[in-house]
Amino acid sequence: MNDTNKNAPVSAVERIKRNSNYLRGTLVESLADPATGGLAADDIQLSKLHGFYQQDDRDRRTERTRQKLEPAYSFMIRARVPGGICTPAQWLKMDELARVYANNTLRLTTRQAFQLHGVLKGDLKTTIQSINESLLDTIAACGDVNRNVMCTPLAEASKVHGDALAWAQRISAHLSPQTSAYHEIWLDGKKLIDNSDHEPIYGPVYLPRKFKIGIAIPPWNDVDVFTQDLGFIAIERDGDLAGFNVTVGGGLGTSHGEPSTYPRLAEHIGYCTPDQVITVAEHIVGIQRDYGDRNNRKHARLKYTIDDRGLDWFVVELEMRTGFALLPGMPFDFEHNGDHFGWIDGVDSLGHLTLYIPSGRLQDDGEQTLLTGMREIARIHDGEFRLTPNQNVIISRVSGASRQRIDKLTRNHGLDLWRRVSPVRRRALACVAFPTCGLAMAEAERHLPMLLKHIEALLDKHAIGQEEISVRITGCPNGCARPYVAEIGLIGKAPGRYNLMLGGNLSGNRLNRLHQENAGEKEIIETLDNWLGRYAASRKKNETFGDFYIRQQEQGAS
Repeated sequence: MNDTNKNAPVSAVERIKRNSNYLRGTLVESLADPATGGLAADDIQLSKLHGFYQQDDRDRRTERTRQKLEPAYSFMIRARVPGGICTPAQWLKMDELARVYANNTLRLTTRQAFQLHGVLKGDLKTTIQSINESLLDTIAACGDVNRNVMCTPLAEASKVHGDALAWAQRISAHLSPQTSAYHEIWLDGKKLIDNSDHEPIYGPVYLPRKFKIGIAIPPWNDVDVFTQDLGFIAIERDGDLAGFNVTVGGGLGTSHGEPSTYPRLAEHIGYCTPDQVITVAEHIVGIQRDYGDRNNRKHARLKYTIDDRGLDWFVVELEMRTGFALLPGMPFDFEHNGDHFGWIDGVDSLGHLTLYIPSGRLQDDGEQTLLTGMREIARIHDGEFRLTPNQNVIISRVSGASRQRIDKLTRNHGLDLWRRVSPVRRRALACVAFPTCGLAMAEAERHLPMLLKHIEALLDKHAIGQEEISVRITGCPNGCARPYVAEIGLIGKAPGRYNLMLGGNLSGNRLNRLHQENAGEKEIIETLDNWLGRYAASRKKNETFGDFYIRQQEQGAS
């Protein structure tokens, strides 16, 4: 524990974890309690480490309170998908669970994972068991552990990608919690009676806060590697994976009105060979386990540990633990942090089709039957599905014989949206926010379509409708849709009110800046009208909107 505050009382969540007997708590009793649709207070915290969150329908809160009813509780379950790669059989299982136990939607997340929303308490165990039967799981998808390990889902399916993906999966497996509580509670495993459980990496109290790892493969930075606690940037040499540049200290979550919290981009600390990756990852996690702040959860991410103690201290501590020094970083270049839509032919002579999924939400709605369409594709596809870090999906490793059938299904079910929507809409991201997220202060996913209509109208007005401007919106400052690196970011402050952030870039290596605080929609649109007009009139050749905004700010424009 950080010796600057080791005598301070630990947070309530730390006490819950320590007293949980390796994440057991009283979850079994909570699940069996017929008097409520929710869990006991301590178990709500522990449930996150098992991969699900208790939520309630905030649209119905007031009415249920008036009727003296408890909130309309349900649960969001998140399935880990290391590197975003899943099989058609796994896709079909998640689709089935979405229709049988959830709210008839399947959501793709910005961490390349699946989310099911609206699962009732009585269906939790059956749903988690079914996910496990598909060879996916939910443990460590949430909570104070390493989350889903991300990896660039390169549509070209290069050898470098294959090797990097394999390392992502090995890191994920190595850093997964070892407690038998998960199998005991959810999979009817044998119950330990001698308290002999242990966590060789995490210890009995796990990490002070969540921990995120991403692997990027230049020239794409679609995992936004600099926003991760720990990043690995693949370095290619003669078509092979030579090693990884290592970055540490990224993280976007903040709290409104608390300047001691802030978004931060990761910094480079060196280069490692592939056979050193697991060791580096384990010991960086170990440093955060031992020195992260367990007293103040808002100050508990790795970025604060590094800022409190210094990057030089961190590197020395890492070298002491690993027994070797990282080499100097290798040159690389990022060009883009979005997805490339449509068909791409891979080096394996197979096709890879990237589909645009609005806010990652697969559902049937009128003529767009996205959930059904993906189910029909999964039934005939013999390759892979790759969930992207931008809430989209790649139908990967498609043979020539299957391409026409898949094209027909995408057209019939409205899955060819990428052909019919603007570049700005294809790049936009949103978190879930209302009605289920308990942290939401403003709308995000439900507001994004209207926001984009306004922005598209402005882009057309200024004759720049084909510009790839990144727009990201979140309902609170926690950064789930990575809004702090967007060219246009909206951070929810209150219903209908947002902080307007401008100036991110397409490489994901620059934070944007607060331009307008606590602004309503009318103010935001007026501001964007002004700045997009100036951009259209005064930009340099090939200058992006984010670069233009920063240049203007540095020249004193307001």
